[in-house]
Amino acid sequence: MRIQDLIAKKRDAKILTNSELKYVVTEICEGTIQQEQIGALLMAIYLNGMSTNETISLTEIMKDSGFIFKWENNEKFVDKHSTGGVGDKISIPLTPALAACGLKVPMIAGRGLEHTGGTIDKLESIKGFNTRLSPIQIKKIIDNVGCVITTQTEEMIPADRILYSSRDLTSTVASIPLITASIISKKAAEGISSLVLDIKVGSAAFMKDIESAEILAKCMVETGNLMGIKTSALLTEMNNPLGYMSGNALEIIESIRILKGQGPQDCISLIINQGAELLLLSGIKNNHDDARKAIKNVLNNGKALEKFKEMIICQGVDKELAKKICLEPNLLIENCKFKSKIYSKNSGFISSIDAMVVAQFILENGGGRRFMEEEINHNVGVELHVKLGDFLDKNEPWATIYHDSELNISEQLVNCLQLSEKEIEVKNRIIKKIIY
Repeated sequence: MRIQDLIAKKRDAKILTNSELKYVVTEICEGTIQQEQIGALLMAIYLNGMSTNETISLTEIMKDSGFIFKWENNEKFVDKHSTGGVGDKISIPLTPALAACGLKVPMIAGRGLEHTGGTIDKLESIKGFNTRLSPIQIKKIIDNVGCVITTQTEEMIPADRILYSSRDLTSTVASIPLITASIISKKAAEGISSLVLDIKVGSAAFMKDIESAEILAKCMVETGNLMGIKTSALLTEMNNPLGYMSGNALEIIESIRILKGQGPQDCISLIINQGAELLLLSGIKNNHDDARKAIKNVLNNGKALEKFKEMIICQGVDKELAKKICLEPNLLIENCKFKSKIYSKNSGFISSIDAMVVAQFILENGGGRRFMEEEINHNVGVELHVKLGDFLDKNEPWATIYHDSELNISEQLVNCLQLSEKEIEVKNRIIKKIIY
């Protein structure tokens, strides 16, 4: 078997067999394939796609390329994945909420890149929080707490690490079978039985329209289920920032507020719906009302917050600091040098807040990264004081900017808020549910 022949086969839109895909992944992991050959194969897949069987085979083979978690009674092991957006901190409060309901969540999360924030970067706003855990450490925290949020270990999915960096270099990131194989292989390696996907749709999402988001969701849901993971997806709107706070430390503050039952309704709604979906998929609850009620209860009675505190202590945060920030989360931003307010030029009902403009502002001022090795400033962020549908008076402050250096607030940011003379209907962020 020669890699050149397999590249030619995929170039000609033919289907690669399981053994051919296994050969490719093995050679990639062993470093015997040239970077140019990896790039050529990825481009052939990007242009010609993959069949359902090819996608499942590639996902299985990538999963098997490294360490796989195996749990006793894995029916209770679940996870969620979001394709990312602005202010999307949902994984952070959802994970301990699920653990408080009796589920186990071994979440492997990622860092932010460009305008999309990363769960790991947000958690690293907490001094001492360790996101580089070994499989043994992950298992210990799962046994003690029931949930963990960490980065991909060196032992897990080496094929994905190589292919992901190559996709980035060759403009093949947007390939639906490659996205599916990357995400589902990582989740399958966690040893979970159930998975919910949050596929963001809109101007500040990877998928800009419902049609393309639905194609991706269906591919991922089908692949997950055919690999033995009960998988469903929610398509959710990402034109406007999620919650009030965007930026790493700010999103931890808002996450803790949510865990205290005080957060913004759009965030709480997603947590309740995604959490309920996992309680149903895992068989912990039998109907949607009971599942929703269970998530609501742990957010309101302090049990989810307690799980969060236990998790961050187990992941390296000092006990006293953990207690303090759970009581007063604003301590996370107390060393921020500057806070600047933005005032409304006119009055009216808020019809739009451009999430992409907010994200670009954070990125340009050090709160995000343009390449994976770039350092970020966890303090940088934007706190909105308004939501869609609110009435805003002229000269009323509608946002606070957190920053550590002098800056001129761009006209783009000032104008990212659109006003209407008439009241507007605020739609549910959940657009559609995709099931197998």
